[in-house]
Amino acid sequence: MLLQDAFLERAAEHPDAEALVCAGERLSYREIDRRSDALAAALIERGVVRGDRVVLFMDNSAAAVIAIYAALKAGAAMVPVNPLTKSEKLAFVLADAQAKAFLSDRHLRPVYGPALGAYTPPVVVIGGTDDCDRAWRAVELSALLTPKARPSVPVIDQDLAAIIYTSGSTGSPKGVMLTHLNMVSAARSVSGYLGLAPSDRILCCLPLAFDYGLYQVLMGFTVGACVVLERSFTFPAAVVRVMAQERVTVFPGVPTIFSILLGRQGILDAHDCSSVRTITNTAASLPPVHIERLKARFANARIFSMYGLTECKRVTYLPPEELERRPTSVGRGMPNEEVYLVDPEGRRLPPGSVGELVVRGSHVMRGYWRRPEETAQRLKPGPYPGEMALHSGDIFRMDEEGYLYFVGRSDDIIKSRGEKVSPKEVENVLYGMPAVLEAAVIGVDDEVLGQAVHAFVVVDTAAAITDRDVVRHCNEHLESYMVPKVVHIVSALPKTDTGKIRKAGLSLLALERMRAAANGMADITQPLKEEREYIR
Repeated sequence: MLLQDAFLERAAEHPDAEALVCAGERLSYREIDRRSDALAAALIERGVVRGDRVVLFMDNSAAAVIAIYAALKAGAAMVPVNPLTKSEKLAFVLADAQAKAFLSDRHLRPVYGPALGAYTPPVVVIGGTDDCDRAWRAVELSALLTPKARPSVPVIDQDLAAIIYTSGSTGSPKGVMLTHLNMVSAARSVSGYLGLAPSDRILCCLPLAFDYGLYQVLMGFTVGACVVLERSFTFPAAVVRVMAQERVTVFPGVPTIFSILLGRQGILDAHDCSSVRTITNTAASLPPVHIERLKARFANARIFSMYGLTECKRVTYLPPEELERRPTSVGRGMPNEEVYLVDPEGRRLPPGSVGELVVRGSHVMRGYWRRPEETAQRLKPGPYPGEMALHSGDIFRMDEEGYLYFVGRSDDIIKSRGEKVSPKEVENVLYGMPAVLEAAVIGVDDEVLGQAVHAFVVVDTAAAITDRDVVRHCNEHLESYMVPKVVHIVSALPKTDTGKIRKAGLSLLALERMRAAANGMADITQPLKEEREYIR
């Protein structure tokens, strides 16, 4: 079964059912099917063939959804790129993917212009193009949507459906190769345990270039549901208003989104969101205090705490009925996969151990595009002859019943005073302070301690809170060696394109702030003028 097949079945069964609500536009399954047929045929006429890469540099929009299915119908691998991406990175992706086609929105020209100057695919399609784009022989998107017969391309489930580039915080971005089988398997498993149904209305304010956002569309169309697509979460009040007006039933988010909502009580108080029956979270685990607040705010909703990787989409989920018993767990493996822990030598560990998480299943990636060495670091021989298993690079604790608890990245553990400190554990305690909106904990080299625990916190501007208050709170809830030696109260924390807190650069910021304080130039609880260079 190919990734688009379930959508085609729903379009044939219920062509007039509402499939997408976006920016005031309402599209049926029939209309998305018709427009994506036309665009797929146009791409093929311009030279796109089976296996080519089609880069989609587009805002969340109806056009982006149509482009996703057009690329699949043309037999190509879609390469979604976040519209917040800068020119240099976009140029890298275009060249690395050896893109055959590029689709974008006219207002993104200040970014894609320089990128196309460095690497120009043979086919360039721009929504709302003008004469400035003729240098790349660009075609206007709407001109390609006139009805045409659906093309027939002999694709099988082993062909690539997508290449999704990781954020590349430790180097150049890596393209995760996902086959139709990989993505169908993941979509089926996740939509199955979530219990998605045709009657659902799924809110998506996550970027479609983020696999979590992309799968909201893929899973919604797999079951015949309606996706309510928002451009972003930049304006929370507007998103919540749409959530209430459209009677949304499924609300996927990440910790940053939920933190913003819970920090602005008036937004939720002003709207009736009682229709929400399912809330999902991934990217990072929710602090227990946020789980409790979400349960109070969305009384009718079941909350799924999940963990996943771009390399296989999803790994675990915690059944909502287990939230009270195991609030810090990300659950156990989802249907049609096996997970287990290994020690540094690759030996399998029993329940009750701490080790690196390994994942087996048909949803595991083919590998990293044109990166055989890095692929070999992640895909290693599994327990059975001839198979490869995904070594996640993440350290977990597994309890006696097989439930998993995230400890940290294999290179994220802080060693202070000869003890190992989990940044996640300290961050959970920090989130227990009502005034703390965001937190990040890192280790900073220290001549005495080896590494000192440093905490960066963003606090509610209405709260009168000092670094001493934070340390006092940590002393009440953590072992002494885990209490931050230094607390930095900052105005913002750096984020990746997908909303995760990005810790790269925080060590340097910590050292600069400490040096300035030691020289009597600044108070470490006050932002430095140069701080914007670290948080942008």
